[in-house]
Amino acid sequence: MATTTETAGPTGTTTIREVNGNDRIEKGTPLTHTTTNISLSPELFEKLYLAPKVPHAVDHANRYANATPLGFLGFVISTFTFSMVLMGWGGASGLPAVAGIFFFTGPVLLLLSTIFLWIQAQFFPMMVCGLFCVFWLSFGLLQLPTLGLATAYSATGNAAEGAISKEMNAVIALYLLVWGFALGTFWLFTIRINAVFAGIFGFVTIGAWVLSGAYWKLSQHKFDDALKLQKAGGALLFVVAMLGWYMTIVIMAAEMRWTVNLPVGDLSHYWKGTDIEFAAMENEKKD
Repeated sequence: MATTTETAGPTGTTTIREVNGNDRIEKGTPLTHTTTNISLSPELFEKLYLAPKVPHAVDHANRYANATPLGFLGFVISTFTFSMVLMGWGGASGLPAVAGIFFFTGPVLLLLSTIFLWIQAQFFPMMVCGLFCVFWLSFGLLQLPTLGLATAYSATGNAAEGAISKEMNAVIALYLLVWGFALGTFWLFTIRINAVFAGIFGFVTIGAWVLSGAYWKLSQHKFDDALKLQKAGGALLFVVAMLGWYMTIVIMAAEMRWTVNLPVGDLSHYWKGTDIEFAAMENEKKD
């Protein structure tokens, strides 16, 4: 199949004949180069990339495939599995059997997404994917009995004794407490985007603090209270995974040009537009 396009140059006409998907220049000397830009509305941009639209970022984004759903896919699969084990569905107990979610399913996809989003100049989703990537890796280390981390907390070198020791569980509780504050900080910025994304960070922040409480109770040997808090934290993370899965479907549907417009609770219209240059912001402050 062949199609012909004529472009008027400064010294004549150049004919481009497309044959089997390849462009061939038939005649004429100068050839003008035409660049086609795809314009995205701030609302659509924020739905696709989960980040406020900023100058120049759109140019980079249109040049490559959207890496945001790739990271979300690794995140939701890992979170679904993690949450159901925490709640003890089907008698499930212990995480070493699903260590893959901490080192492969989650981190690999999230790391790739982080790198690609950095190339695309997508600051906020890059930060989100990088944040969850290091969380899965760091928390996964605690689930590897071969490292013998628990034995360091036992005077006799007994791993089981160290695993329920006050010192080890208090350390993990503090670790999750700090993660809750970090996730809460990210939540402040998600309220600029949409309600679903804000819900993900809101619930995961509370979930981190609830799981921190579970480890505090475990350090005090209050096992029944610790189990209840563990299940509550798992339930919160299950909600996070559901919202994350929905957001993944929303982004993929938009990228695949589905005609169904799935709602996400757009919050961007409540805020001042961000599609402006830094220089324009400075001039606006001076005025």
